Amino acid sequence: MKFLHIADVHLGCTRYQLVESPRDFYDAWVDVLERYAVGEKVDFVLIAGDFFHKKAVPPETMNYAVDGLTMMRDAGIPVIAIEGNHDQKHTDSEFSWLRSLAKWGLLTLLEPLSQNGTFSYWPWDEAKKAGGYIDIGQARIFGSDWYGASGNWAIPRLIEAISADRREGAFHILLLHTDVEGHQTHPIPALSQDALKQLKSVVDYVALGHTHKHYEIDNWAFNPGSIEITNIAEFRETRGAFVVEVDDKGNVAARHFDEYHARPFQRLSFDVSNSADPKEVTAGVLERVQLECRIAEPGHPKPIVEITLRGRLGFPNSTLELQKVRDEAMTMTDALHVRIKNQTIPAEYIETSVELDDSARDLLERRVIDDLVIRDDRFKARHENVSNAIVGAKRMALGDEPAEKIADFIAQTALARPEQIGG
Repeated sequence: MKFLHIADVHLGCTRYQLVESPRDFYDAWVDVLERYAVGEKVDFVLIAGDFFHKKAVPPETMNYAVDGLTMMRDAGIPVIAIEGNHDQKHTDSEFSWLRSLAKWGLLTLLEPLSQNGTFSYWPWDEAKKAGGYIDIGQARIFGSDWYGASGNWAIPRLIEAISADRREGAFHILLLHTDVEGHQTHPIPALSQDALKQLKSVVDYVALGHTHKHYEIDNWAFNPGSIEITNIAEFRETRGAFVVEVDDKGNVAARHFDEYHARPFQRLSFDVSNSADPKEVTAGVLERVQLECRIAEPGHPKPIVEITLRGRLGFPNSTLELQKVRDEAMTMTDALHVRIKNQTIPAEYIETSVELDDSARDLLERRVIDDLVIRDDRFKARHENVSNAIVGAKRMALGDEPAEKIADFIAQTALARPEQIGG
């Protein structure tokens, strides 16, 4: 048995409001399918959540989705998916777009039943286009929902439900959209590794999604990473797709691939503290660009470059030649886009000569926020949740995440029950 495991396709994502971005995600999606589904002759494809980037899917994005899924249908390769946090339905509707794609026969959307705090499964019904698990050859594949901060609470209930529907001699797979402790990049509380490993009693392979970087745990739980970069903060992370082969004894051999169409990103940082005037900053930044920046290559996607200015300024922020730096860097690199982030601090605002690194600055920021939140009687009982929401929302805003996504994150994090986070 051989299958392709991907996650976080994020069709429809628009980075920095660039019109080219949605096409980037389509090109990556189709190229991965051509290379690693059709090219590797897999038996099925797993998508572990966040197929779309937004609940409201633009028509062009739906065309992109249908194009790739039709390719799989024509090749006779089933596509099995679960909903991630980006895929969920609106509160006033019973349908998400993934449910619609399942009704159209383009993919299999697996969802467990949830009633009174317990979960249960039922086999995929081809006539109704609905079900919680499906059998494909040697594999029995189970779905799950997006549990957010409630992941530790959900795992024992998933184990109980899967136990009731195991198949003798089958290779059992669970699709699960969650961060895992020690590997998370999101501020929302992660699923503990202890909770995850409890699934070993009922599952032979956990197909993870949500975290946009590649990792694996015990040759048993696998996260491929997003297939494209949704935010430049992810540019150093390894991402891609797993092609997994399982022999007759259930032994797993997973190969991770990251060679396909993808937009290159680069991030540069320049300390202005030793610059005497704005022109010296401009010259220093452009010298760094010339020495370190990647240049667009013919026949390949043009890069996106982010330049961050840090340190202490000895002159007004308003005198920095930011537009000149951006224009000349664009000319030098032929980049698709150059973004400049000014994180400098005027010298008169510095109260100490000690320069904080990013980790120390983050720790200080968290302590200040915790102190402010806990003073408010309204939030004492869940001050950690509220602090997580504040810090996470700030990071998401700085990363140009859409307002709807930030609002959803705040609601899920600030209002989560303590038992949902703690287990």
